[in-house]
Formats: sequence, structure tokens, C-alpha cells
Amino acid sequence: MAASMNSAISSLLCAEDNNIIFCNDNNDDVGKWYVKNNQSSQENHSFLAVMQLQSEECMDLMIEKENQHMPCADYLDKLRNGKLDIEIREQILDWIGKVHSHFNFGPLCLYLSVNYLDRFLSAYDLPKGKVWMIQLLAIACLSLAAKMEETIVPLSLDLQIKEARFVFEARTIQRMELLILSTLKWRMHAITPFTFIDYFIRKINGDQIASRSLITKAVKVILRTLKGIHFLEFKHSEIAAAVAISVVVKTETVCLEKAISALVQQVQKDRVNKCIELIQESSLLSDFDKGFVPQSPIGVLDATCLSYKTDDSGVESCTPNSPDTKRRKMNRTYAVDIKGWINE
Repeated sequence: MAASMNSAISSLLCAEDNNIIFCNDNNDDVGKWYVKNNQSSQENHSFLAVMQLQSEECMDLMIEKENQHMPCADYLDKLRNGKLDIEIREQILDWIGKVHSHFNFGPLCLYLSVNYLDRFLSAYDLPKGKVWMIQLLAIACLSLAAKMEETIVPLSLDLQIKEARFVFEARTIQRMELLILSTLKWRMHAITPFTFIDYFIRKINGDQIASRSLITKAVKVILRTLKGIHFLEFKHSEIAAAVAISVVVKTETVCLEKAISALVQQVQKDRVNKCIELIQESSLLSDFDKGFVPQSPIGVLDATCLSYKTDDSGVESCTPNSPDTKRRKMNRTYAVDIKGWINE
């Protein structure tokens, strides 16, 4: 297996000359990036991600399978003891966050990008001294996540913005994508905290439909867990449970013990308590008392196709045959401002 991976990476290695890597490639299989100049500011700066209501049986199955979508068990230890360079992860996250914000990709796209990155770094040893490969890995992870989640995907060449030091041809990026795909065993439709969050919030609230505001806050906290490495200790279901409990207890009239007891059939109480403590220590809920007011047009919540109960109006439904509905992998929508998430 190691030999095959070394063979795969050898096809990526190159002399860093003016041609960068490989020969010309005029074709790109990710489609065209359509710029809609006539859209309103709100339409241009809002991005939707979609949540899915699941049955209890489905939740149990996904909890059983979620380890297949996690980094290797020793990944966090390697980052902590220096066997893996934590600065590589930080550099890639910083770049992904900037480009993700530039294209207004959805929250799930961001989470998938980092999930692919962590799983790849935990299973594959990057060659030493190949600085260009860090950028190539970042581009490939974001490109794959966008292909999985977004309805409109930029050309892979167009993703190379925001202080990119090298320019890679489409063929080079595609080869890196194939290396990631094979390393991750083609498990790209990953189980994430977003898989569980709606179900957990509803269960804590006695099966009441979660408000848009509550879901938005939960999404923001989930994205904030990506910044450091400490939350890599937890499974996605444990993060989702801890976030759901933290947000509901912070904003609703639900006590902590009652919220935890509502989820003990799906998750381990001690693990969730530990994750809740880390959320509190990391001050991930620090701005919730400010009313969670958007600071710019980018932060305006987009109610289009909103299927959650809103705070001040009735429920709106999404057109079932719309392109977004067909493309998205889940069936509930919300919008959230995540611009600058990595700097918070």
C-alpha cells in the first residue's frame, strides 16, 4: 500500500520552474463559474447549507459508521507531540477559510474541506521540503468539498487566489484530488456534526422544530470548533451533542441535566460533558449575549427556502424541483454568516 501511495505522489513531484507542474491542460471537469452581476447584495453574500431530519434508527446507524469519516486515532497525538507539523494544518485552514469566504460557499463545504484535510494528513505522510504541495493539498480539499456540496463550482484554476504562491494546472489538481480520494477510500459524503445537529436540538426541545436563530447559532459554534486541534479528540456526534446542549441551554429555558439526559441513548454522557467544558473554556459562545446581530450585509440571514420555524413569521417551504433542492444532500436550509470564522 505504501508503495502504491509513493507511486501516486511521484506523479505530483516536479521541478519548481516557470511551468510549475506537468504539461498544459485546457480542460477542467468541474464546470464553469457563473458570476451573476445582477443579483442583489444579499443574494451575493448569503449562502445556504441544508440540514436533514433523520429517524432514530438512521441516527444510530450513522453514529455506528462515523468512525469511517474520522482521522486516524493517533492523529491528534501526532499533532500535539510534533510528529506532524501543526503549522501545515494552520496554513491550510487559513487559506481555505479565506477562499471559502470569497466564493460564499456554504458551511458544510467548509467543514468537509477540513474533514478531508485532517483525514488525509492522518493517513498519508507528505514529502518533506515540498512547500508547494501544502498549497496543492489545500486547493484539492476545497475543490472536492465544493464539488460534493455546492450548486455552482468555480474552475479549479479560479480557486487559486488569496495569497497563492504557486499556480497549478487543472490536471495537477485533479491528480491530487485522486490521491485524496484513494487515501480516503472514496468516502467523501462524510458524516459531520451537521448530520446530527437538527435531530439533537429537536430531541432536547421535545420534538419542537428548531428556530432559524437557534440553528444559525449552532452552525457557527460547530464551525468554530475547526480552528484548533482540541476538538479532534471527539467524534462528530459528540461535538454535535455538546453544541446542541450548549446552544439550547444558553438560549432556551432548558436546564443542563435535562438536555444531557435527552441524548444519553445516542452519546456517552462523560464524553459530551468534556466537550461542553471545552466549548465553554474556548469561549465559543462568547458573543451570544450580544443578540447575534449581523455586522454587515453578508451577515443578513437569508430566509429564502427556509423550512425552519422562524422567530416572527410562518414556515416557508422550498420549491421541491429547484436546482438547489436537487443538488443539496439534505433537506432543510438555513443561512449563516461565517465570514471571518477562522479569526474569531
